Amino acid sequence: MMQFDLTEEHLAVQQAAREFTQQELLPGVIDRDREMKHPTTQVQKMGEMGFLGMMVSPEYNGGGMDTISYVLAMEEISKVDSSCSVIMSVNNSLVCWGLETFGTEEQKQKYLTKLAAGEIIGSFCLSEPEAGSDATSQRTTAIDMGDHYILNGTKNWITNGGKSSIHLVIAQTYPEKGHRGINALIVETAWDGVVIGAKEDKLGIRASDTHTIMYNDVKVPKSNRIGEDGFGFKFAMKVLSGGRIGIAAQALGIAAGAYELAVKYSKEREAFGKPISQHQAIAFKLADMATEIEAARLLVYRAAWMKDQGMDYTSAAAMAKLFASEVAMRHTIEAVQVHGGYGYVKEYHVERLMRDAKITQIYEGTSEMQRVVISRNILSGQLYEPLWKTANV
Repeated sequence: MMQFDLTEEHLAVQQAAREFTQQELLPGVIDRDREMKHPTTQVQKMGEMGFLGMMVSPEYNGGGMDTISYVLAMEEISKVDSSCSVIMSVNNSLVCWGLETFGTEEQKQKYLTKLAAGEIIGSFCLSEPEAGSDATSQRTTAIDMGDHYILNGTKNWITNGGKSSIHLVIAQTYPEKGHRGINALIVETAWDGVVIGAKEDKLGIRASDTHTIMYNDVKVPKSNRIGEDGFGFKFAMKVLSGGRIGIAAQALGIAAGAYELAVKYSKEREAFGKPISQHQAIAFKLADMATEIEAARLLVYRAAWMKDQGMDYTSAAAMAKLFASEVAMRHTIEAVQVHGGYGYVKEYHVERLMRDAKITQIYEGTSEMQRVVISRNILSGQLYEPLWKTANV
């Protein structure tokens, strides 16, 4: 049976996120974007609200919520401030989920409890100057020294890089084994040899903290390895599959935020004696925006639901991210067009949403890589069957 209604808990989360966004994130969002000012105060309040560890078990200071609740909050926050939502996404989808799912009890007590409570934030360090989409080509090395590893290398495009207290670092231990020789390590920023590079000056999500991080002979205890020896690549791929649901929700929020602004403006702005919303040229744009955004929303919610049901959500997450990010880019451009000249200035917000949309087609797997994932599943006969054939409902 297909159920499209949100539960009371889901609606409460959605409303809380909406109110928080309007009260705490909207004021100052234009200035934070212009000045590349990190939303430190806002992130602290997000932690107090429970937005930084939503899916973590209450046992580890988390909210114990499902993935649907998480994407609802991501969508609302992304309607206004994608810099805050990407900080939230990395901490929830990549760092907290990865640690809770694959970490040891000692690692959870030491790190996860603080991450989920928002006392600290984390970063996920996979990309390198020569290893972006090709995640198997890791140049960062973690040499096995018996009871510890010696970590050397450079990671770039790291969200939360300048503010995170811990990093989940993907590094090569056994080059001769290829992707089976990769490990995932928990590294503390305060350790000797960890060097944070300059903050990147970006097109969009400008207030978020994106840095290059260098590791120079960093000593990492074996107890900080996640999973078995050589598990790092599988860890990264599994974590990124869930992360794509978060980024899909972010893209959905960006598109929906731009759409809502376009509808509002079109009802207020008059041309040729009537609101421009009554002109077919504008009305049809709004109709196309609403239709594609709703289609993206269904894909995002479906991927989240499949994850909650314990189903294989790899293709569903890839489809959701691919489509939602394309919709976000396409319809933020249209939102600027609806606003005309006003859409080109910062005061009306839509130009920022247009700039923010582009990154959703790039990070946590480019649109091209999502098509690789989807097409491989098609050709292997695994592309997801209808829900009624796979769900235990």
